[in-house]
Amino acid sequence: MRYHRPSSLAEALAIRREHDVTVLAGGTDVYPAHASRRAWGDPSHPDVLDISGIASLRGIADRGDHWRIGALATWTDLIRADLPPLLDGLRRAARAVGGVQIQNRGTLVGNACTASPAGDGIPNLLALDAAFEVSGARVPAERFFTGYRTTAAGPRDLVTAILIPKAPGRGHFVKLGARRYLVISIAMAAAVVETDAEQRIARARIAVGACGAVARRLPDLEAALRGVALARAPGLVHAQHLAGLAPIDDVRASAAYRMAAARALVADCLAALADPPARRAA
Repeated sequence: MRYHRPSSLAEALAIRREHDVTVLAGGTDVYPAHASRRAWGDPSHPDVLDISGIASLRGIADRGDHWRIGALATWTDLIRADLPPLLDGLRRAARAVGGVQIQNRGTLVGNACTASPAGDGIPNLLALDAAFEVSGARVPAERFFTGYRTTAAGPRDLVTAILIPKAPGRGHFVKLGARRYLVISIAMAAAVVETDAEQRIARARIAVGACGAVARRLPDLEAALRGVALARAPGLVHAQHLAGLAPIDDVRASAAYRMAAARALVADCLAALADPPARRAA
């Protein structure tokens, strides 16, 4: 096994182009996956590209019209960053990811690249109209996630950042699991809502995760809520708005339960956004 630890992005990209490597950042997905393969008798030791020494990939930066979340930015970095209410949902997801040790090591980009249907950050990225910086190109989040644990990033690509455009509005995130923390979500919902001076919805972006191979936006619901008073929005979530979801039966829940839970979570998400921030904080 070869171990590469470049100090520059240019060097990392060159290694990625020339070698078949596993990219290592926080390691919170890579190490368990490796241990699982060994437990099932897989003797392979893939080469490793450790990007943790590349300073330009660290942190969360204000780039004028967007925020750039580097490939080494951790969930803890997100929790501690001075960010507007637009990203409140993503920050709530950060606090729900694993325990503090995982939050200190795990990265947002790594969570997205794993592309688990139950990845807590992913519905938020869809609702935020985020894009991924993939070997220098921008790929919208809706095109980045292509299937169960697959993305638009190729075997020679390197995802270097998440880009979130600045916009008015507030975000929120809710999830359902067997317990509050250290749990794989049964279903989850993220929403970003922009309102006018009369608290009517000017724009809503809503996504559901863990109810299909990939997280999905709910365009029919988003359209139905346009112009509606935010306080009325939770009562307007109907089953037909979730028609694009495809939940499965597994050990955590049945497909029918997931669908019902998704509808309730979306309504809860909108209800939380309808509450004044000061009241929710209390």
